[in-house]
Amino acid sequence: MNIENTQSQMRKGILEFCILSIIRRGEAYPSDIVDEMRGANLQILEGTLYPLLTRLKNAEMLTYRWVESNSGPPRKYFSLTPKGEGFFKELEATWNELANAVNTLASKRESLVSSVNSNPNENSSYPTETTQPNT
Repeated sequence: MNIENTQSQMRKGILEFCILSIIRRGEAYPSDIVDEMRGANLQILEGTLYPLLTRLKNAEMLTYRWVESNSGPPRKYFSLTPKGEGFFKELEATWNELANAVNTLASKRESLVSSVNSNPNENSSYPTETTQPNT
């Protein structure tokens, strides 16, 4: 099994939530989003970000405005719409539920391993495989 692929899929699953988290704090320019994501050790390319921003804009989650730049073409700054704010809150609730569930399961696994290691002869709590006679 390829760990890099699994890690990549996990990151992709939370990408939208992370981007909306950044934009929620105030207008954001795409390269600033990329920089902030990288600063949090979440690698993203602008080639990945722009289609996602466009999809969110088309779904009326984001809006943008053009701002003139002193060093080049005008820049597009994104912000959340009221619909986007509601969507963000739903994603946040989902994230909190998932994070709590994963943390709970990870903690239980550690306590399960220690209880098995402390009593290796008591495996009665684990189901055993049985074979059924052929009929």
